[in-house]
Amino acid sequence: MSLAVLYSRALDGLSAQSVTVEVHLANGLPAFNLVGLADTEVRESRERVRAALQVVGFEFPNRRITVNLAPADLPKGAGHYDLAIAVGILAASGQLPCEHLADYEFAGELGLTGQLRSVRGGLALAMAARDAQRTLIISASSSNEAALIQNATILSAAHLLEVCHHLSGTQSLVTALAPTDRESPIYPDLADVKGQSAARRGLEVAAAGNHSLLLIGPPGTGKSMLAQRLPGLLPPLLECEALEAAAIQSLGQNGLDLRSVGQRPFRSPHHTASSVALVGGGSIPQPGEISLAHHGVLFLDELPEFDRKVLEVLREPLESGKIHISRAARQAEFPARFQLVAAMNPCPCGYLGHLKKACRCTPEQVLRYRGRISGPLLDRIDMVVEVPAIPDTVLLAKGQSEGSLLVRERVCAARARQLARQGHNNSTLLGAAMETHCQTDAAGLAMLQNAIQKLAWSARAYHRVLRVARTIADLADSETILTPHLAEAIQYRRGIE
Repeated sequence: MSLAVLYSRALDGLSAQSVTVEVHLANGLPAFNLVGLADTEVRESRERVRAALQVVGFEFPNRRITVNLAPADLPKGAGHYDLAIAVGILAASGQLPCEHLADYEFAGELGLTGQLRSVRGGLALAMAARDAQRTLIISASSSNEAALIQNATILSAAHLLEVCHHLSGTQSLVTALAPTDRESPIYPDLADVKGQSAARRGLEVAAAGNHSLLLIGPPGTGKSMLAQRLPGLLPPLLECEALEAAAIQSLGQNGLDLRSVGQRPFRSPHHTASSVALVGGGSIPQPGEISLAHHGVLFLDELPEFDRKVLEVLREPLESGKIHISRAARQAEFPARFQLVAAMNPCPCGYLGHLKKACRCTPEQVLRYRGRISGPLLDRIDMVVEVPAIPDTVLLAKGQSEGSLLVRERVCAARARQLARQGHNNSTLLGAAMETHCQTDAAGLAMLQNAIQKLAWSARAYHRVLRVARTIADLADSETILTPHLAEAIQYRRGIE
């Protein structure tokens, strides 16, 4: 038979689109043509496949070879088409049987010795193969990752010869199994933070309602320590959330670390990061930091040091929980439901309001420094908490404060109340649901009206205060929002104005 048809996948954001690999052998001058909108790394597979087939002892057909990757208008990147192309050439030349090729999908990059290397996006490939009711043959180094998808049939292969033996019926491939020895996530403990009772309370409220948080304080007061301990206060990831976060991690340049599956992501990009690094992009769109922090925490330290244009790209995903990347030839959408925690100094020198050190900044310098963060972005931050300098008596005191375990119990109880009441966290309350679940008494309503007039809140700011107040009430196990809950929520908002 001079024609073989196989199946593979093209990664498109978090999805994997079906690709039909058609291999045809014809008479004529020897040639190897690869068509179907293939990128450079795919076109280079011609040389990898040729060398691998010859090294392992197969005959490379001395004919005109045409490989078509259909559909032709779908861009194809990555090197995982090597295995499908090699098997297709062997099947079209009669060196392998073609009867059962339609039952499989192939993903693996070939080394020149026939060794199969790991591929990106193993979770997405496995999920798509399961939905198509096909068996996925994938490189052994990526098989454990792909096996995380339940009800998917994954076969692990370390070498091209193993795949050929399986298709010939002489020796079956091993079925890949998901790792069963996953360790429980380990996070830094909140007990390590000395003092800072107000900041600890703000962190607890932010964790309970999934609210964004800005920490302001002098250098060395524990802002980074507090942010790093937020993932340990959040409830454990559900299985579907863990798989979704892992699928995004597997698309990144570093791939997926199986030991991190089930752990809340914590991403802390440097302030020199570009907008593409933050939200994703490239000629073939890749997930950025906000997507890699999906279902976790995105920590932006030294917030005013980020380029203003970089920070502005956060405005849409903070509201929608996703990012749509459009390029001339490609569009992709990635989830970005992250919890933002930012930190900054009160002034350029960092010591405005410090107990012992004098600030060297002029009022104009302070205003210019804080003006690096735009009003629309600040309007999308739910809470601002001051992290003051720690007194010597507190710093030298022995003993530990309340640990993450006790705080997480309260956070989990508050989130359980939110899920039972409205089915989602308070940070996403909208419209009629907000009017229904954010009821307050007459004194609280009067306090709100006074705050709106004096602080000139936007509608967005008003709604965010109500959501934070609702979370504070949930922590207090209160069905209605009382005046003390509103007062605390307004206090968190005043730092933004």
